[in-house]
Amino acid sequence: MTSEQRTGFCVIYRFRVHTGQEGDFQIGWARLTEAIRDHRGGLGSRLHHVDGDLWLAYAQWPDRATWEAAQGLPSADPAAAAQMGGAMIESLEPMLLEPTEDLLVRARLVERG
Repeated sequence: MTSEQRTGFCVIYRFRVHTGQEGDFQIGWARLTEAIRDHRGGLGSRLHHVDGDLWLAYAQWPDRATWEAAQGLPSADPAAAAQMGGAMIESLEPMLLEPTEDLLVRARLVERG
């Protein structure tokens, strides 16, 4: 078994978001992430607020080939992509990660209230 088969493929996306538009960005990001998961083979993502206007999303894919195939397709949810884009100052170059080991503990899902 290769390390990709054990750990998948990951991408870090970085965004700068306009102050006051964080909520629109988060809603658009969540909708787009769900559409990518449901229609493009992604395994989901986590969004993090880093500091100030900087946001980071860590996305996991089953393998690099699935991610690359998704890059050539139209947006999985154009309206969500537009909502995100309208809230963003810029999207920085993604960082492609080839995991070699995975020691994360799977977190229990907690319902948001």
